[in-house]
Parts: sequence; structure tokens; C-alpha cells
Amino acid sequence: MQRGVLFIISGPSGVGKGTVAKALLESGEGRMVFSVSATTRAPREGEVHGREYFFVSDEEFDRMIANGEFLEYMKVFGRNNYGTPRIFVEEQLSLGKDVLLDIDVNGAMKVKENCPEAVLMMLAPPSMKELRRRLETRGTETQEVIERRLAEAKSELDRMTEYDFVVVNDDLSVAIDDAKLILEASRHKPAQCAELVDSLKNEDF
Repeated sequence: MQRGVLFIISGPSGVGKGTVAKALLESGEGRMVFSVSATTRAPREGEVHGREYFFVSDEEFDRMIANGEFLEYMKVFGRNNYGTPRIFVEEQLSLGKDVLLDIDVNGAMKVKENCPEAVLMMLAPPSMKELRRRLETRGTETQEVIERRLAEAKSELDRMTEYDFVVVNDDLSVAIDDAKLILEASRHKPAQCAELVDSLKNEDF
């Protein structure tokens, strides 16, 4: 069985990551799953353990860190903690499922360190001015928050060269098509076809 692709999308707030991620999941015909994170926050109404999140205690979260059970995690004193459980991702990949992660640059680099075969895609705005316009058009944040998000965006985008691919979301439909093409091409990397490669190497002729 061909191993699934660990596909990571990063990008600043307001660039459209959620929309592109949703399109990838819907187009995968069940072949792609969204990575389920572990968190120490309490479940909200309607949330189910193992579906939206793996809900764990602070003590359990610390135990998972100590045992190396996270591909990446964020632990912030006095706030809720989040992490990507290694076992969930590995199980899905071994079943031939592509796993999608929507995480920030620091998290993406940590996953890449633990899983060198991971495919990293940065979703970028066509310009910082356009990103500002999109954030302001949402009308959900104060000007102070918008300025902070733009500063964070600049910091993230400065690290684009650390990614395998960069897709500019100028036209959403084009950006989605580009992401789909990258995912499809990634399925044909030698790392995803290790069994076939080994078989052909060792087969007599």
C-alpha cells in the first residue's frame, strides 16, 4: 500500500488557509484527513473527543511531551496547550491516508524535523496591502489586533524559502487548483512509494 502524504499548510491570518484546506479535504474523496490535535482546553458544546480534538489533562499533556508523543506542540504558561499527536498521524499515513496540518511556521519546522518527508506549502497574499485590506474587510478585529497580525504575517512570510512550495492566493480558485496539483505531485515522490521502490530494486529479471 502506498504511504499517505503529510501535507502542511501555513500562512498568515486572513490569507485563506481554512478555505484552501477545506477544498483539499472535500476533493480528496475520503483519501485525506485533517490532523486531530490534542488540547488541554475543555470541550465546547457539540465537540467530540477524537473528532475535533483529543481532550487531555495538563498532566497527560506533560506525559505525552516527556514520551516524545508529539510531532510539534505549543505549551504556554497560563493558557491552553495544543499539540499534534505522532501516533494519529502515523496511523493515518500507514493506512494510505493523506494527513493535512494547518499550523504556523514554527510548528511546521518542528514537524519537518520529525518527519523529513512532510510536504510544506506556504499560502501567501499577493501583497501586504491586500492582506491588510482583507483583514480590515472582515470587520471582526480592532485596528490594534490587525496591526499585530500584519507584523506576525511579515515574520512568517520572511521564512517562505524554508518551504517546499509557495502558492499566492490572489485568485482563490487558482490557489486551490495549485494546492491540489502540489498534493497530487507529492503522492508520486519516492518516499511515498517506498514499497514499490524496494520491490523493483530486489526483483529478479
